[in-house]
Amino acid sequence: MKRIIVFCFAIMIAFAASAQKNVTKFLGIPVDGSKTAMIQKLKAKGFTYKASSDHLEGEFNGHNVQLSVVTNNNKVYRIMVIENIGMSESDAKIRFNTLCNQFKNNGKYVPSDFVGDFGIASDVDLSYELNVDNKRFEASYYQASESELDTTGLFDWALQQILETYTEEQLQNMDEEQIRILDIALAFKYLEMKCGHKSVWFMLDSNYGVYRILLYYDNELNRANGEDL
Repeated sequence: MKRIIVFCFAIMIAFAASAQKNVTKFLGIPVDGSKTAMIQKLKAKGFTYKASSDHLEGEFNGHNVQLSVVTNNNKVYRIMVIENIGMSESDAKIRFNTLCNQFKNNGKYVPSDFVGDFGIASDVDLSYELNVDNKRFEASYYQASESELDTTGLFDWALQQILETYTEEQLQNMDEEQIRILDIALAFKYLEMKCGHKSVWFMLDSNYGVYRILLYYDNELNRANGEDL
């Protein structure tokens, strides 16, 4: 049982900072509410609304971009960011990897998988992989809470998960490597449960050899889940 307690405290220490209370934010603005209100808030941030094409234009993260506000049932669930200037294949790799490093070094984000290594190797043939193998190059993260940490119920949750999965004998026979893997697996499961709806991800888009970054700030709580079917 002592080993179980150690597991739980390890999870609390490693991922307490990832607890959430808020929805996904874009430039500090919650991705929520009506489209009209969101557009007004983005205009206050310096973006210009183009009614003819229903998008906003401005600067984001050092690049000129277009913003699209996407709704479901009149609630905003996504801000899509499209970088205006297209890139060559070599520049696209650099831009993608630079963005990966920016997210990695930003304390507000944690990768959505164990490894968190989404970078593109220098020898990858983007054109072939995208157009022939139909591969997607993307990186996804959870946005950590910017407000007060909340670990209420974490210990009991972790303990319940362990007791439902392992016997006392199995736990006693685990070596240090197995303990470490269990800690990580449970921590990410907890993280997904708490912050999985605060998704921020980006991908490479290709059109006739011109590459662009598409970046998405999603509030999964407002996404369609079949309720209209």
